[in-house]
Amino acid sequence: MLEPMRRLAWVSLLGWLSVSLPAVLAAAGLETLSSKDAAAGLKAALSQGVDKAVAQLGAANGFLGNPRVMIPLPGALEKADSALRMFGMGGEADALKASMNHAAEAAVRESAPVLKQALQRMTLEDAKGILAGGETSATDYFRRVSSAELRTKFRPIVARATQQVRLAALYDQYAGKAAELGLISGANADLNEYVTGKTLDGLFTVIADEERAIRKDPLGQASSLIKKVFGSL
Repeated sequence: MLEPMRRLAWVSLLGWLSVSLPAVLAAAGLETLSSKDAAAGLKAALSQGVDKAVAQLGAANGFLGNPRVMIPLPGALEKADSALRMFGMGGEADALKASMNHAAEAAVRESAPVLKQALQRMTLEDAKGILAGGETSATDYFRRVSSAELRTKFRPIVARATQQVRLAALYDQYAGKAAELGLISGANADLNEYVTGKTLDGLFTVIADEERAIRKDPLGQASSLIKKVFGSL
């Protein structure tokens, strides 16, 4: 009778250790880092993630060739695509979609300085919150502190690109009516505003991917400080 009970106790202990010990060790590891090291390692990791995201999305067909971030015509207008083609406007519709995505690619190439400035403004409290937060807490920080500035920077770049497409005016006409009928949101009725918003969404989607990759495999990163900080989490 005693032996089964002893075995059960050991199984329970091992089960507790498998769940609790990693968390205890992680906390202890993070405590051994100085605040300066933790903040510096975090900024190095995020700077690396920003560079990769901007390079990926800012390349030729960075948006258009990536189904996860490719910008479609919104809602009801996407459904109207087949009708446009029936009237011989398929070429124009394709040109608009390509122009929207190429505009996003051009805009993203201008985003790195804004995001790097956000890193410079990061406080120690911000860094602590990000390190202790979820798998996309750094991306959430970028979205919170830089979205407004990025939107202002992106919009004129997007506008210049969409002005070159003849269907842009037709888009605004149809989208305005669709918005009046409640088929799409008012923001989507403005082509430039719609593309700008989708550009931001795509940028933060890819930055989040890079953040997850760093957290998942810190030892695979180039910087020893990144390994030290994220390897202790």
